[in-house]
Formats: sequence, C-alpha cells, structure tokens
Amino acid sequence: MAKNSSSSTTVPDTAWLGRGRHLGPEPEQDVRRNLIALKAAGVLDAFLDLDPAEAARSTVLHPRDESADPGPSARRIFEARWHVTDDVTVRAQLTTYDSDTRRKDGDGGVTWVLAAEAEQVWDAHWPSPATMFWPDSDQVPWDHDVPCDLRLRTTNHLPKDDDELRHLLRECTRRSWYIHVVVHEAMTPDAKGQQPVSTFLPPSLRHQVVEHRGTPEQAQIADFAMKRELSVRMPRGGAVVLPTAPPHPEYDAERFSVRTVFLDGSEPTELLDRVKEFAALPRPLSAEAEQALTRLRQGWHLLTPDEELAHAQDMVTKYAEALDAMTTSRDLYREAAEAAQAALAEVTGGDVAPVTTTAPGQGKTDGGAASPLSALTKAFGRFREPKK
Repeated sequence: MAKNSSSSTTVPDTAWLGRGRHLGPEPEQDVRRNLIALKAAGVLDAFLDLDPAEAARSTVLHPRDESADPGPSARRIFEARWHVTDDVTVRAQLTTYDSDTRRKDGDGGVTWVLAAEAEQVWDAHWPSPATMFWPDSDQVPWDHDVPCDLRLRTTNHLPKDDDELRHLLRECTRRSWYIHVVVHEAMTPDAKGQQPVSTFLPPSLRHQVVEHRGTPEQAQIADFAMKRELSVRMPRGGAVVLPTAPPHPEYDAERFSVRTVFLDGSEPTELLDRVKEFAALPRPLSAEAEQALTRLRQGWHLLTPDEELAHAQDMVTKYAEALDAMTTSRDLYREAAEAAQAALAEVTGGDVAPVTTTAPGQGKTDGGAASPLSALTKAFGRFREPKK
C-alpha cells in the first residue's frame, strides 16, 4: 500500500476515487461476474467478496481502527488487486450501500463508493478502476452520478428551466466527485457528433467526467446561469470545464474555456487538453471521499503471501511485547506489595499477619489474607484508637 503523505483536503496523486449509483436489479451480481471474468482473463491478480460485518471483524491491517468500518448501510465490500505499467500494484475497494434517496419511480438504486490507490503517482492511461468492478457496457446502468443523477458515459442535456439549471450547476460543482464539462451545440449534431467527447480521453480519466450538452437555443440561458452561479461564460458553439466550489486558486475561467468544438466525430484536441489540465489540479477531498480512502488503507484484507507473512511476524512481535508488559506489571506489583508489607511490619513492630500478593484484577481467594493496603489501614486504625 502506498505510504504517501497527503493533505487532508486534497486527493492524493496516487489515488483514484469514484462514487455513483447503480439503478439495475442486481448490482452485486454484476460486480461478481465482472471480477470473475477479469480474473480468468489474467487482468486481476486476485479479488475478494466480503460481507460488511465479516469484513469489520476480520480487518487485517488495523483490527481496532473504527475508520475501517464501512457503516450500517453497507451491503457488500469487494476488493481487487492488479498490476499496471512497470509492475506497479494497484489496490481497490468498492463498497455498495443502500441508497438514502428515492427516485420518482420509487427506486433509489444502490449507491457505491470506489477507492483505488497505486504504489506511485496515478497515470491517466492506466485502466479505469471502475471497469475492474463494473462491466463497461451500456446495458449495465452503474454510472449515475449521485448528486445530479447524470451518467458518466454519455451526454446529458441541460434543463430548459432556468431555476433547474442553476440548481444543477450548484449540485455538480459542490457535491460531485467528478469533472463537469458543458459543451454547447452550435447546431444539432448528427449521430457522430452526439457521441460524448469523453470517449477520446485516457481510460482512467474517461470515467471521471460528466458531459453536459446545451442545445442551440440554450446558448443565452446557459451562459447567463453559469455567469451568475459560477462566474464563467459558455462560448456559443464551444465548451467550458466547470470549476469546483470553491474554485481552485489556479482555476482561470478563460483558460478552461474553448471557443469552438466541432461535433463531427473528430477528436476535440483543445477541449481534451483543458480537461487533462483541470484533472492535474489539486482536487478537493470531501469527508466521504477521505473515509473511503482511509478504509482502503486501513481496512484492507486481500494480502499477498509476502504481506501475510509480514503480518504474521508483526502479530508475533506484538503478542511477545504484550506478554512482556504483563510480566513486568506482575513483577512490579509483587515488589510494591513486598515493600508495603515491610513498611507495615516496621510500623506495627512486626505484629502483623503475612499477606498474599495478588496481581491486579485477581480477587481474594477463599480464606486468603487481606491485601497489604487493607492491613496497613487497620494498623493505622490502632493508632487512632489508643484506649483499645
């Protein structure tokens, strides 16, 4: 596991984080099938499928760390390990949760959180951790962003109502974990132009982008809403990468705006460069994202043979230290008891019954003598009552 120290407010450069909602009927079964297929194909080194209660009891690396607990609403925990370029190991943990929101159709779906971390700085050209767990198929609806309920792998048209649009912009920039890009269609595109521009991005970045589309007639209302809510402008026939809230100090609205995007199926190089540049900026680390990363680091179960051996050796060392501490404590208690008895004998002139030293936590045996402290108390009581 990577040991890089990182700020508590920004995403570490070794990590990949994702959160979404699966709206299908069998989310955990979709994950299992994908993991089994990738393991059989040699893509994954290994994987685990754990019940949350079992995982909490058997947390290996930090068995007493409460941050490894996924919470009461967790359904399943999946772990996977694979190798990328230069034999770099990637570890990832996906947790599914019962959704705390209900959709209009009565099904809130299943919320999931995915945290992955590599042994070195993350490379966008590595495989997407999302597709290690979820099948990269349009038939499996795992890719709904939580706060705005928009999909990652397709285009999402902006609301026509001004209030709804402004609410959407606030939710996307304040609560979403993803990069949000708004593209304005200068004219209604053909089938090639309707394909999301995110398909041209490197694999690991492809599932970090939510693409919004503004229709030709939405140019003015979208530009006004973004200017009012985010202080950015949407060029007619162009695109803009939306800032986070609050915006990063290095974010410049002009820099992350593209004047022209040709929606003809060709690669929009300038827009892709702006997205990559934005992705390289320090990203805010929300409390929930930080918890997911902590669980990955401190609640990991899928150990290699070398890690299992190191863990066993570490446990032997800890048990030996605990046994030594208990022995030392017992010896110190015995020495204190003997010293107390000697002092008692000196005070009473030797007129005191011998006492049995009992280690802390042990009760007095049947017929056993009182402790040195109680005997000493009785002796001092004699001095307070001279007539007796």
